[in-house]
Amino acid sequence: MKNSPALSLRIPEPRFRPGDTVDFSNLNIPEAGVAPRPPIDVSAKETRDLAYGLIRVLDKEDRAVGAWDPKLDIAMLKRGLEAMMLTRAYDDRMYRAQRQGKTSFYMKCTGEEAVAVAQSMVLHRDDMCFPTYRQQGILIARGYPLVDMMNQVYSNAADPMKGRQLPVMYSSKDYGFFSISGNLGTQFSQAVGWAMGSAYKGDDKIAAGYIGDGSTAEGDFHHALTFASVYRAPVILNIVNNQWAISSFHGIAGGEDAPFASRAIGYNLPGLRVDGNDFLAVYAATQWAAERARANLGATVIELFTYRAEGHSTSDDPARYRPAEEAKGWPLGDPIERLNRHLIALGVWSDAEQDALHKEVVEEVRAAAKEAEKNGTLSEGKRPSVETMFDDVYKEQPWHIRRQAEELAALS
Repeated sequence: MKNSPALSLRIPEPRFRPGDTVDFSNLNIPEAGVAPRPPIDVSAKETRDLAYGLIRVLDKEDRAVGAWDPKLDIAMLKRGLEAMMLTRAYDDRMYRAQRQGKTSFYMKCTGEEAVAVAQSMVLHRDDMCFPTYRQQGILIARGYPLVDMMNQVYSNAADPMKGRQLPVMYSSKDYGFFSISGNLGTQFSQAVGWAMGSAYKGDDKIAAGYIGDGSTAEGDFHHALTFASVYRAPVILNIVNNQWAISSFHGIAGGEDAPFASRAIGYNLPGLRVDGNDFLAVYAATQWAAERARANLGATVIELFTYRAEGHSTSDDPARYRPAEEAKGWPLGDPIERLNRHLIALGVWSDAEQDALHKEVVEEVRAAAKEAEKNGTLSEGKRPSVETMFDDVYKEQPWHIRRQAEELAALS
């Protein structure tokens, strides 16, 4: 007879369920400014503390402190604040549009605006981003027309994607925004491949890939890190850890046992864990990783520690799997409010100016929506012509596709 305990299987469970009292006291959140900023040629193993810690710049008094302070000028700070506020206003408008039946579904990035906006302000416009469906802030910060974004969500006659993509899955080569994949893990491997191609051609453009915490459990994540490490691909690999993969909490993907950034070290890549709700920290970490990539020092993995304040999509009810007040209890706060308070602390901003800017971006979004809806919505108006179904499939159309297009034209 064996004198040993019976085996048991560990099933990770979230700390809180609907109806529970929210308590984030278990999180180890270092003080702002304590993380050292190493040179960009640091070895991967020397970034261990940065992968297990948390890079923060804004302290409790809303001051920028520590070695990671990017020392941005006031104009840049205000530009970042405006882009984040415009992103949130756009999200709110499109959410209401979905509820009115004007599109099939929508996905908001509320609470995560700093991730996309700060990074887009570091990266060059022709650097290629391989985003998830919560990086609409990249397009907005780069000045992509809101009307075109709305046309895509509505799949109307002016949809740049000609009705072929799901809502919110934008794409624009001119703005360095690669087509979004619903299966997010593929964005990492594609970003690495694009970066390898850029380096192989002797170009000067780098890539940035984005996935969520849940996608780190997929094979694409590991394939991408292997190639990025072996070939020193000039790419920034962002893990947006917003705590939830639809209704599965981050522990299902292993986030309870070790930070996702720490997985980089096993692939001989530097890993940075960053306060994703701190605009300045996101900017500084991205700047460090971009400089490293442009210096032919290879890839960097960044875990952006944030929180998904809203549901996964308009088809999701987060109250079924987490407490309704959980978002309000998130200890790292709201990225827009934090940057707003930082500007006020600097003496260059006021509550009145914040209110005025809010009204301005809401009006800008309202006007864009009015213009986009002239082109149609899901429920009414014009759709992309069926004849466009043959466009953009082949660089050079083969004979059988040309013949099908001619047959369709004859029937029209």
